[in-house]
Formats: sequence, C-alpha cells, structure tokens
Amino acid sequence: MVSLVVVAVFLFCGTLFQPPQVAAFKPLFQDGSITHREITQMAILRKTAEVCRDIATAQGRDFTLPINNRLTPYAVQKACSSSSSALFYLAIKEMYLSNAAVDLFFALSEAHHIDNEAFSEGRDLIIQGLAAVKASVKQESYISAQITLGALCHTLQDFYSHSNWVELGSSSPFSTLIKPEDPLDNLADPNTPTCKSCTGSNCRDNILPEILLQKKLTSGYFGVISSTKPAGKCSHGGSLDRTSSREPTGGINKDDIRSDHGFLHQRAAEMAINATVEVLQDIRLATGDQAFLRLVGLSQTSVLAFVIDTTGSMSDDIEEAKRVSFSIIDSRRGTPEEPSEYILVPFNDPDFGPLTRTDNADIFKERIESLSAAGGGDLPEMCLSGLLLALAGAPPSSDIFVFTDAAAKDSELKSTVQAMIERTKSTVTFMLTNPFSSRRKRDVSQSQRFTSRSMFLSEIQLYRDLAHVSGGQTIEVTKATLSQATAVITDASTSAPVTVLQVVRSPAIAENFSFVLDPSLSNVTVYVTGDSPVFTIYSPTGLSQSGSEADGPLGSILTVGNLKRVKLNSDNQTGKWKISINSISFYSLKVTGQSSVNFLFNFVERLEGGDFTPKANRPFMGLNATLFVSVTGGDSVTVTDVLLVEASGSDVVNGTIKSLGGTDFLVNIDRIPEWAFVVQLKGLLNDSTRSLPIQFQRQSPTRQQGSRVTITAQPSSTIEPGIPFVLNFTLVTNATGGSYTIRSRTDRSFSVSFPSSLDTGTVGSAQGIITLTAPSNTKSGTDVTLTIEAEDPGTGDSNYVALRFTVMTKVTDFSSPVCQVVKIKADCPVECSRASWELSANLTDINGTGIAGVSLSRGNGSLSLSNVMSADGTNVTVASYNASCCSQEVELVAVDRVGNVGTCFASIKSPSTTISPSGSTTVSSNGSYFVSFSMCVALVGLLSSFLYG
Repeated sequence: MVSLVVVAVFLFCGTLFQPPQVAAFKPLFQDGSITHREITQMAILRKTAEVCRDIATAQGRDFTLPINNRLTPYAVQKACSSSSSALFYLAIKEMYLSNAAVDLFFALSEAHHIDNEAFSEGRDLIIQGLAAVKASVKQESYISAQITLGALCHTLQDFYSHSNWVELGSSSPFSTLIKPEDPLDNLADPNTPTCKSCTGSNCRDNILPEILLQKKLTSGYFGVISSTKPAGKCSHGGSLDRTSSREPTGGINKDDIRSDHGFLHQRAAEMAINATVEVLQDIRLATGDQAFLRLVGLSQTSVLAFVIDTTGSMSDDIEEAKRVSFSIIDSRRGTPEEPSEYILVPFNDPDFGPLTRTDNADIFKERIESLSAAGGGDLPEMCLSGLLLALAGAPPSSDIFVFTDAAAKDSELKSTVQAMIERTKSTVTFMLTNPFSSRRKRDVSQSQRFTSRSMFLSEIQLYRDLAHVSGGQTIEVTKATLSQATAVITDASTSAPVTVLQVVRSPAIAENFSFVLDPSLSNVTVYVTGDSPVFTIYSPTGLSQSGSEADGPLGSILTVGNLKRVKLNSDNQTGKWKISINSISFYSLKVTGQSSVNFLFNFVERLEGGDFTPKANRPFMGLNATLFVSVTGGDSVTVTDVLLVEASGSDVVNGTIKSLGGTDFLVNIDRIPEWAFVVQLKGLLNDSTRSLPIQFQRQSPTRQQGSRVTITAQPSSTIEPGIPFVLNFTLVTNATGGSYTIRSRTDRSFSVSFPSSLDTGTVGSAQGIITLTAPSNTKSGTDVTLTIEAEDPGTGDSNYVALRFTVMTKVTDFSSPVCQVVKIKADCPVECSRASWELSANLTDINGTGIAGVSLSRGNGSLSLSNVMSADGTNVTVASYNASCCSQEVELVAVDRVGNVGTCFASIKSPSTTISPSGSTTVSSNGSYFVSFSMCVALVGLLSSFLYG
C-alpha cells in the first residue's frame, strides 16, 4: 500500500498522487481500451437485466431488451419498469468508483492486483469481500455492500489482465477465485521459470512453451523501487515496472491495447466482464432477487424518513407525523409512488434512537404508532444525535424531516452532521413548532433563561444552517398549523424528485431569479421561506402572479408560518420562468419537480492513464479540481454548462467539460472558490420526438465548500467485533502550518480514541492514529460510519473524511451446502398439462453454519421444506418439489448462514447422456427422464447427484 506520508507530500505540493500503472484496464481515453469503470458497469447492467427478465418471465410479462455489452443504465432502468433512475446510477457509480479507489490506496499491494503470483492472497481478498457483501445485504447495509463489492471486483478483474489465464487458451472465467473449497491447482511454483525475454518490443511469444503446454498459471512481477524478481519469472511490464528491464525482459499485462500483451486486451476485458457477472450471480443467489435489485439501487423509489422529538410537549407533532405518514403509505401502496424504504429515529434527552429502517410499511406504522410524548428534562434535546443516526442509516440523496420544538442540546455535533450531509447529499427539513411553547415554561429558571428573543434566534440559526447546507428548509409554524406545513413532506416523498433552482439570501436584497422548466418535469413547486418576503412569479408567456394571491393564473399558493408554497399549474410550464423577490430579512427560494432527468456528481482525483477515484472530503480551496458528472434519465444529452454557484451570492466559477461517452462527463474546475457553493448543470435534451433539442436545468441541493486542509485515510475495510481496529490518517494543509483540533466519532456510538489535536508544523502535514472498537455483540454485516474532522481554531476552516466500515465476525465456513437426491418420480405423457412430476432431495451443510434457506431459481412448481435429524445426528432439510410435466426443469438454491451458495439442477427432458460445460453429468433413466445435479462441493448421494459451486 502506498505510504500515506507520500500521499500527503504529493497533495501538499498541489499535485495528485499518481500510483504506478499496476491496475488493469485503466487508460480512459485510449481508443479501443476498456476500463475497470466500463467492465464493472457492463457486468452490473447485464446481470440486472437478467434478473429483471427472469422476474418478468415468472410473472408472465414480456421482456424484450437484448442483453449484451451495449446496455445503458437508462435502457435497463426502463426495461425493469423502475422509476428510480438516479438511485440506479448512484449504486453503479458507488461500485465502480470504489473499484478505482483500489489503485490509489493499494497501488503496490500484490494481493489486490494478483501480481507476483499472489493467487492465494488475491483469492482470500475476493472471498472475504464476498462474505462481507452478503452479510451487509442481510443487514440492509447496501452502501457498505456496494463499496466492498466494487473493491473486490477490482482484484477479480485484474486477474485476467495480470495473469496468463487468457494466454492459456481459457474460454471461461476462473471460477476457483470465488470458490474457496476448490483447490488452486497447477500454479507455477516459485522456482519454475515462466517467461523469456521479448525480442524488441514484440512480447507476443514471451511465455515459455512448456508453461503453456502444461497449463501452468502465473502472473507478472511488478516493482517500482526494486527490479528484483525470481529467476526466469514474467514481469508485469510498462514504463514504471523496474522488473521488466531485468532478464527475462518485457511483460505480460493486458491493461490496454498498447500493453506488452495488448493484443489480448479485448479478450481479457471480456473475460473480466463475465467473471464479474459470475460474482454478481453468486450474490443474487445468496440474497434473492429483490435484495439484489436493492443492492443495485433499482427497487428503490422514495424514502420516508422521520426524526421525531418524543418529549412531553410533542404529542401534537407526533400525531401529525403519524397522520401524514399513514396518508402517504395508504394512498400510494401498490403504486409506483409507494416509498421503498422507511426510516424512523426518535430522540429526547438524554436518549436517541433506535434506528428503524424497513421496507415494510406495516412495520413502520407499528413503530411510529408506538411513539408517545412523555417526560421532559432540560429544554434542549438530543436532536443532532438522532439526525446523525438517520443520515448514516438512510440511502444517499434521501429527504429527512425533523420534528421538534426545542433547541439542540448536542450542538457540538453540528460539523459532523454537516459532513454527513455533504457526504450523503441528503436533504434535511426541520419542522419547528411553537418555539415559546409550554416547554419553555416548565419552571421559573428556564422561563427566565429562554425569554430572550436573540437567544431563540441563535438556537434556530443552527437548524437554518444545517437545512441550507442540505438544500432543505426550516419551517416555523404553530402546532395548530403544522398539518398544513406537512404538505412539503407529501411533495418530497415522491419518486424522482429534482431540484431546478435553490438560493439563500442573508442579508436579503431585492433580486430577480430565472429558471428553465423542461417537458420532462411534472409537479413543479416553488417554496419561499422567510419572515417577510414579497415576490412575484412570471411565466414564459408573460403571465404573472404575486405571492399574496392564493389562487391565480399560474398556480395555488399555501401560506403557513414562514412558508409560502406555490404549486404551479400543469399546463404551459415549459420555458424560462422568473421570480422577483424583495425582503427586509433572510429568505430562501427553492424550485423542485419530478423528472427522470437529473445529475450525479463527485469530486474525483485523476490517476495516471486518465482514470479517477472519488474524493471522500472537501476539495482544496484555491486549487484546481475535477468533477465526475453523470446525467440520468436518457441516453442522449448534451451538457453545455457545469457551474459552481455561490450558495449565498451571485458569483460563479465555470467548468470545462469533456465527454466520456454516453451521459458521463469530466469537468475541470480551475479553482475551488473560497465561498460555499452549489453545483448547477445546464444542457440540452436530445429527444427523437422533437426536431430541436430542449433546454434543461438542474442544481444540486446540497451545499459544498472547499478547505485549506485535507484528511486522507484508507477508504473502507472490515472490522471484527470486540477487537480494536487501528487506523492511520494524514492531515495536510496548503496554508501556514499550525495546530488543528481533531474530532472523531461514529454514528453508532462505538468506542473511538483519537488525538485531540495535531500540529502540521513547517512541513504542512501530520499523521494521527485512531482506534475504533465495535462491541463484541455487534452483528455481522452491521455498517458503521466513522467521521474524522480537523478544524483550524483560528480561522474555523475545517475538513473531514467519512469512512464506512463493515463489522464482520471472522468467517471460517467456506463450504457450500450439499444436495442428495432421494427420489424422482416422473411419468409424463405427450400432453404434458395432464400430469405432474415430483422430486425429493436432502440438503445438508455438514460441518458448516447450517442451511439458512432454500428457494427456487428455476421452475414454476411448488416447493415445500421440512427439517429432520438423520441417524448420525446431522440436520437435514428435506425439499419436496412438484410441478407440471410442462415445466421440465428445476434448480434449487441452498444458502447457508454465512452466504455460501449451492445449486441443484434437475430436468425431465428427453433422455440422453452428455457432459455439460461445467462438468456436471446428465444421466438417462428408464427412457422417461434424465437428471443432472450440481452442488458446489462434491459428488454425493443417490441417482448421480453432482455438485459444484
């Protein structure tokens, strides 16, 4: 792994760390070469389309999308009948950016790239990663699962570029990499020569003939500092590989078409795609179709997320939260607008939580129905602790609503909450009721303490600040009018919400704002919040309506508390709109709608060869930066402008746009401004139904900002419960060195020890150590977010890094369940619909963790399960299957408690005896049916039951 000190030095000098050319499929702009990003996306799209096809077939629906390597996210999303294009894009992006991050943080790790013949070590990383992915999905920790999956796929994909698997003439993936029970056979031992020197620049025939003949597996050696390698071994190759200049010279990598074995680049990339599809299929079988679709972000629409104060005066607010949530659930159940996930976090003083996260609306109803207002204590409550728990638990880009009538007791968490908002790009809206309610009159001392209006304004400003950072609102109403204000919850809890424009002005000035509405938008709503804003809206056709008109030519206006909500009429919306606002105090403006057309962005670091990895924190202020932008909701779009717009002003920084093909773009920013900003995108929708492109405009609701300090640390990992995990991090500044205050905490209140301060001194950098310990009873698959913050106490400048970890009990069971066929009864006439056939099988997981579930992956018959104890004390799951003779195939899937998968296939088609590509045997039986069984581990049982993984 690259030393974090080295990373710090490179960052301090204003350049990006350039790791060696060790990873496969990296070059981004070389014609004909395929990158890790493209390999990962192709595999995800193919497997997702297959899952959607299988579901459609089982439901009797047509699925006409051809499944190949030319799929696009938009095409798959539409074919899967999903309205959630943004979340699908977001999940894919999370996975392939995590894949790319391996090149930055593990650039010199032979195991992560399967260099130096590190096959066993590389497989261990893949197997451990697979176990963590399955455990995370089981706990519904989908973001952690995506991060881990992307990283393990990098190692898997590198095998096909860095080894000689392709040169050996292989036509299918090396499945042993994901099957720990299979032996790693026929590896070239350390003393076996594998290569000869290349003649000139031609390395086509540098692998020794005896290695190819004997099918010996090897991979290239790589060294940046040293040229040492075992005698006669192949090198990776390339300008940075010093071992390739030592006999035997040259290399065997297939990273791109210009590599030493670049003539095999396309074959290696295709093999890597197929291998990634194989991994995704294993995860699908272990978790089920619906969980798999949630993993890739396809089964999610909107999220209903509440953080609710449960102290004594909140009974009215709790009842309103129940009413609005029940209304949304009941009115949208079974429709495309039904929320796909529900989040609930109660808080009071001194407690907060627990987090309820479920896709079951009835469970959510039960949990929120059980809330009651009771107790009191000190006036401030643990509001930010509850919000932090919700931010960490909710999917990215969620809308979260906080109900309270009191100040935050834990205001010291403000910077941590802000960091999580920036990291997750979630929107937070505070529903504040009766700031001078009975809670402020509990006793004389409290009444005296909180009668000052300025004190109240300072308390409420905390909520305003966090709302503005997130792109949310602070709605201040009485308890009697709260039911009207909760209309914003109904607005936000829809599929495909987008922000067209958002501005904040404090201090306020008279100003005109313009925004473009395109034909893809529906349910366009304008929100104006503030004490006394006066505004007028103008349509593209010249019609106008003032903010004092409840019903006018442009829409209906709801006024409640400090909120004015304008619901625009659905007709004649397309074109350029204007709103003129005048106010004597603070106000905010937000224009939203529903549309499949949106954009995602990440600040990224460019790597050698043009690839990039995500930044986990704020970019360096005053220096250049790169944005990776993806436009969702279509396959043909032109991006004309990407702007950093001052969040509380009118300054703008323009970006330079470079297309990556499709709807992906890299945007170079010359300098990160000193002010907080939002990202605004403008472009053209190229719709085949219209003769001319249509203008569109979108804006990120979440506010961003730069910093003069940065923190780097390993992006993701697993930790064992009860065992302290030590994490090194580096602090780097491009300002004058000095002492920085350090803060670190987790969203789950795990034990964290860290230095209270670090001094960057004259070199502008410092290193620190954090020790994180998960409780010993933490369930495997639980995710935890660790936030590390550094703040300059003199200037207030700060930065953070937010890291997700998966808590994993050490897995020792890598054996898949075994299938033993007991009986097959089939007597099928020509008219298949008049008869049925039966299968009975015993499923065991001897010396394993036990079978957790059995399901059908093929066949539309009925499956029943029972458990018995065999004579030798083994737990046996008995599977009984019955189907029409018209349904002639069945495949059982058995999954044990740690996610090992076994499959068992049987068919009653015409008799024959063949050998399938996987090596399973087809056995004819009495001329009426045949059966083949394959199950991950070994041949067992009666009637020729054959097993594979």
